[in-house]
Formats: sequence, C-alpha cells, structure tokens
Amino acid sequence: MNYQLICLDLDGTLLDDQKKILPRARESVKQAAEQGIKIALVSGRMPAAVDPIEEELGISCIKACNAGTYILKDGQCISSEYLLADTMKRIYAEIAERYQMPLWIFRHDRWIVTGSDRYVERESEIIHHRPEFADVEELAAEWAKEGTGPNKLVLAASPDEITEIYNVIAAQNRTDLDMARSADTFLEIFPKGVTKGTALKAICQSLDVKPENVIAFGDHELDVPMIEAAGVGIAMGNAIDELKAKADFVTKSNNEAGVAYGLEHYLV
Repeated sequence: MNYQLICLDLDGTLLDDQKKILPRARESVKQAAEQGIKIALVSGRMPAAVDPIEEELGISCIKACNAGTYILKDGQCISSEYLLADTMKRIYAEIAERYQMPLWIFRHDRWIVTGSDRYVERESEIIHHRPEFADVEELAAEWAKEGTGPNKLVLAASPDEITEIYNVIAAQNRTDLDMARSADTFLEIFPKGVTKGTALKAICQSLDVKPENVIAFGDHELDVPMIEAAGVGIAMGNAIDELKAKADFVTKSNNEAGVAYGLEHYLV
C-alpha cells in the first residue's frame, strides 16, 4: 500500500504518560516524513500546545487542533468549524454553572475559561500556556454578530462527574453539537458532524490523498471517527476497548513507543 499521510493523536498516543515523545517514536515519525509521507498532528489541544510537539519532531506538520475543528497547513487555516454562540451559552448555564465548574472555550488560537480550578491549573502546567478569562455573555454577543462561535468547548471533572454530564447532554438529543471523551476527566463538545474523522478527510482533500492511503493512531473515544476514516486505523495498547475493537491493528502502549511499533509493522 502506498501510504501518503499519517494522522497522530498526541496525548496517550504519540506522547507518553509524562507528556514526552519517546526517542524511538520520534525517530520513526521523522523517518516516515523523510520517505515523503505527510504527518498530521490531530489533537484536542489548541495550536499553542501542538506547536512544541511539531518543534520537537523537527519536521513540518499539518495541525488539526481543537479536536479537528481548526486545521492549519503551512501556517494557514484551511478549515474552521464553529458551535453556535447560543450553544455555548446554554452549556454554560445548564452544565458548567449547575456543576460549579469552569467552562473551557476554544476558538482559533485562543483558550478562554470562565474561572479556574485544579484541572485548569494542571492543563496550564502541561502545555505551558495560560488561558484568558472572559464572560460568556460578552463572548456570545460578540461572536453572534459575526455569525460564528467557539470551535469547541471542554468540561473537566472527575470521571464520575464526566459520565453523569455526558448522560445528561446525551438525553437532550441535541442537534447542534456532538461530544466525546478525550480522557476520563475531559468531555469535549464540538459542532454537529465535525470529528477527527472529518478532519482527516479535510486534510486528505487539501493534499489530494485518498483516505485509504492514510494511517491513523489513537487511544480514546475522541479518536474513534479518525480510526474509522483511515485506511489503516491503529489503536494504542493503552486504548479504550471501543477503539481497539474498531482498529485494524493494536500496537504497543504510548509508554512503549507504540507509534514506532505500528509504523514499523506497516512501513518496513
């Protein structure tokens, strides 16, 4: 098979549990790039948190940020999808305020929060970036005038709370949003029909590459559509069972340079 694109989730996939790229994983990705294969970093992270990973790899990457809702190629935005401003207001009022937690708001290269807690502080330490603080009503009014909104929203809480919130929103049968867990403590909310899978297809279109010529790696619920859209979907050894069941191959864990093992299986 003539593989032309590799799509990589970051946390729990390319990065180990210490949020580092293991040397073997880094070299395997660089070797693929040297063979002419394009590399896309497809992450829930904002651009400022993906840029250091690209720098550490030492190669130019396409960056599908904010859960694939904001895609950058050669420094230019090639796709940006938005939630409605009213959707943001409703999630804030019905969920964030009810459960007394900050709402995380992502738009382009901005990370905005309505308050701080231990999850916000921990994320700031991990990505070395501080969020802005803003009022939801003011943001909604500004963006409504433009006919846009945020790329995605995030709620961070204990696994039990995240499961409860997921079930509350799912029971509403919303037609304006989709959602998925990117970790046990994170629930990501994004525009209806926009997923890492649609991001993969948008990247393919920009490169004139067929999805069947793509290898994609992931570990959690947010990665499932990307695994399904790729010609070869690879689940990390530490992946959730749902993703493993849909993958074409299960590699080693993120702490064992599983990306390298997977690439060697298909490219060598």
